[in-house]
Amino acid sequence: MRVLMLGWEFPPFIAGGLGTACYGLTKAMANAGHEVLFVLPRRIDRSHSSHVTLLTPNDLLKPDQIDQGRETSVSQARFAPGVTTRTEAVTQTEREFAKKVEMFEIGADFSSPYREFTGEHAVMLESLIEAIGKARSRKHLKVGSIDLPMETATSDLLRAAWEQAESLDQGGFDYGSDLMGDAQRYALLSVALASQLQFDVIHAHDWLTYPAGMAVRAMSGKPLVVQVHATEFDRSGEHINQQVYDIERAGVHGADRVIAVSQLTKNILTSRYDVPADKVDVVYNGVVQDDQPESDIRIEKNDKIVLFLGRITMQKGPEYFIRAAKRVLEKIPNAKFVVAGSGDGAIRMINEAAELGIGQKVLFTGFLRGRDVERIFNLASCYVMPSVSEPFGIAALEAMHHDTPVIISKQSGVSEVLTHALKVDFWDTEEMANKIVAVLKYPPLSQTLREHGAIEVRGLTWDGAAEKCIKTYARAIAAQS
Repeated sequence: MRVLMLGWEFPPFIAGGLGTACYGLTKAMANAGHEVLFVLPRRIDRSHSSHVTLLTPNDLLKPDQIDQGRETSVSQARFAPGVTTRTEAVTQTEREFAKKVEMFEIGADFSSPYREFTGEHAVMLESLIEAIGKARSRKHLKVGSIDLPMETATSDLLRAAWEQAESLDQGGFDYGSDLMGDAQRYALLSVALASQLQFDVIHAHDWLTYPAGMAVRAMSGKPLVVQVHATEFDRSGEHINQQVYDIERAGVHGADRVIAVSQLTKNILTSRYDVPADKVDVVYNGVVQDDQPESDIRIEKNDKIVLFLGRITMQKGPEYFIRAAKRVLEKIPNAKFVVAGSGDGAIRMINEAAELGIGQKVLFTGFLRGRDVERIFNLASCYVMPSVSEPFGIAALEAMHHDTPVIISKQSGVSEVLTHALKVDFWDTEEMANKIVAVLKYPPLSQTLREHGAIEVRGLTWDGAAEKCIKTYARAIAAQS
């Protein structure tokens, strides 16, 4: 099967678990013999080593260079003079993966979907969303001020996309501060790319790509599957951004099938977004099962390191971690708390640690990736995920994969599939502290969590997630036939 995948992150360009999930899922799909065409919203420096083939819009011919009416596929695509693509891989597995996954990037600066919203947005997506339902019947696709006849989509869409790219290059848009505009430009350029590709199904990850997914569906007639990694209620609690909610709602209702990363997320979709339960498939995330290299770090006997790893935002519950740390230090003075991550709540977290008098016991490392993540897991005596609302929680699986005992909030999707992890309500910092103390003070408990957790996590694979996604694709395709 050939999948057109729309995602806002892909390693090494990640701001959270979304990139990790896209990587694991696409790799498993490639290993199973499926092809993935991945559209990413940023220009990538080609000096970056990658296990995927990287293609940019600049690699494709301009509209006036394309034969009218000629359908092209990735394997048939022609490239502008002097432009070459390359695959850089270090293992045979990665080389095989690279043959099956193509990477496309739209011409735009990268912006994180996790940034806080401020003020009004200059570009709205309402015209695009409203046009989707009418596109097929009137054989036009309206994107903002652009009204495109479907029969001339190849040339007109590419021309519009190139004009958009030129405007960006000339500084015509403040791309780094306008997420609504980001999503509309991503939609336009995704449709332009899709008009030259052959694929069986569209898979859109999270709300920023839903307008693109709906637009590509309207243009191509191919089924759309949207995957919900987090909802606006997870990110903002009850104080949601209405525009984001409206886009999420349009996406889940406009899709042929919906994938939720947990039953918790499915329940939110049915209760808050009115999505029929039989339209939603639960597909749990996995963890990369590759053998981990031996670490050159040695943990001293007296080191008691408690780890928080994730975005420092309200959703992740950083303040509860700090309050629990205060209680733990009353019983274990030599404990140290490492906060690995970045986000809008970092300064607030630092100030709270100082106000509680434990600032010297809390180390902030900033955002970590790659080898540094492995090193910090190997250093940790336990990992704590005190999330207020966590649709899944990949980091908990990664911790268990590194033989690190795990304490997770009951308000997380991953708690549905883990048995050998200690669970606590995010708000109960007293109980959270008690569980941390138990792991640090009682070696038999720590050892049991390490051994059984490592065994348990082996059953949560990306291969299994990919297999379920393929079944969802089949249901979406069957629903159209």
